[in-house]
Order: sequence, then C-alpha cells, then structure tokens
Amino acid sequence: MGFFTRELKNGSTEVRVGRIVGVSIAGLVGLITLFSSFTKVNTGYTGVRVILGAVQESTFEPGFHLMTPYVETVVKVDNKVRKIEVNAASTSKDLQAVSSTLAINYHLSKEKSVDMFKSVGLAYEDTLLQPAIQEATKSIMAQYKAEELIKNRAEVSVAIMDEISRKMNGYGIMVDEFNITNFDFSQAFNDAIEQKLVAEQNKIKAATENEQRVAAAEADAAEAKARAEGETESARIKAEGEAAAIRAKADAEAEANEKIRKSITNELIDYNRIEKWNGELPNVMSGSDGNVIVNATK
Repeated sequence: MGFFTRELKNGSTEVRVGRIVGVSIAGLVGLITLFSSFTKVNTGYTGVRVILGAVQESTFEPGFHLMTPYVETVVKVDNKVRKIEVNAASTSKDLQAVSSTLAINYHLSKEKSVDMFKSVGLAYEDTLLQPAIQEATKSIMAQYKAEELIKNRAEVSVAIMDEISRKMNGYGIMVDEFNITNFDFSQAFNDAIEQKLVAEQNKIKAATENEQRVAAAEADAAEAKARAEGETESARIKAEGEAAAIRAKADAEAEANEKIRKSITNELIDYNRIEKWNGELPNVMSGSDGNVIVNATK
C-alpha cells in the first residue's frame, strides 16, 4: 500500500512537470510568434518583403509593420547617403601613368530597392559601383594630357561623375558628389613639371623686371616731359606778362600823347610865343630881287 501511494505521488509530480514544460514551450512559441508578427524599419531604409523566398513588389516604409510569422521576412535596404574612397589607376592622353584617389557620395533610390535586391543583392557597391568608377575614371583620364588633368581637375571630376551617373542611374544608384582628392604621377613626370615651373617662374621674373625697367623709363620720360612743358609754360606766361606790360606802357604813352595833343590850342601856341618873345622886333629888309630878309643884320 505504501509503495502504490509513492507511485501515485511520483506520477502526479511528473504530470505537473510535464504540464509546466508544455505551457512554457507553448508560451515561448507564442512569444516567438508574436514577435515574428511585427517588424520595424528604421528611417533611411526600405523594408523589402520576402515570403517563402519570393521577393514581393510591395515594400515597408520606415515604422512598425505587421507581417506573417515564419513565412515572411523583411530585408532592410539602406537608402541613406554613403561615402566610399577608391584608388584608381589609369593612363593620360600622353601615356603618363596616373594614380588617383576618388571620393564618392551616393545613395540607392527607394524606388529601386526591390529591383536591386532581386537582381544584385546588397553587395551592389562591390558588384556594380566599384567597377563603374574604375571604368569611368580610365575613360575620362585618357581624354586629357597629364598637365591638363592637373590644371582642369574640377572639369575632370564633373566628367567622371557624369560618366558614373550614366552607368549607374538605371540601377537606382545616384551619385550625389564626386571629388578627385589626389593625383599622383611618375617621378620623372613630377621632375619635368617642377623644371617647367621653375623655367616659367624665371620667365615671369624676367618679364616683370623688364616691365619694371620700362615703367621706370616711361616715368622718367614723363617727368622730363612734364618738366619741359612746365618750363615752356612758365616762359610763355613770362613772355605774355612782358608783352602785356609793354602794351600797357605803350597804351599809357599813347593816351598821354593824345591828351597832350588835344590840350594844344592856337591860343596856347600864341601864349607860348608871347611868353618866349624877348621884346625885339625882327629886322626886315627887301632885297633887289624882291625877297624879304628877316634879321638881316645878324
């Protein structure tokens, strides 16, 4: 009887334990199912839906979404702007080896997220973008001479960016910004460029010194001309002053003479004669020829 009682007790314990385990498993499965029924898509991502391995055309926007547990998964595709740096080797138009460092900002458009995931996957940067950058860089670099690449870096950057965009826009890869951060050429070419720069600097220096000498000579000539013109002007002014003085003196004398002339009258002449007469009458006699002789006695 005691043994049977112990068996019943042991059996009841096992049943309870079994029930607890079963409930726990059911609860765990329920929780897993519950959590599998929700998904969150963060800002800057597109939720690509995959049901039983088949990619769906409809997508999830950023936020919380219900989904079918166990049969549906959501792949988050990044649509934010991303930056990569690429080292590219190419050859210029004049066959100079060119090593360049390129910085690219790009993003995958939301509208192309499903197509990209279906056709390429998430490794599209290595599969599509990197080869396109290398190809576009080689193509554009080959259109410029090495010196032109240095002088026209901005123009070359725009050309490469346009070429990459032309290749990638169809996939939804949008190039936002492109920059050539560094050019590197062979040591021989760098030495040649340095020598050319030195020669150009010497040429500019010589031209500048020559311009300075010409400017100094022109300044001296202008100063001499100004001095001569000043002396000429001074002489002219002096001559005009002297002529004016002579004219003024002549005018004054003429005016005085005119006044004197106007002041002489017959009465004045008679008066002067009377004033000068000494009181003696002239001796007058008549010659045999009938002429009159005055003061014949003197």
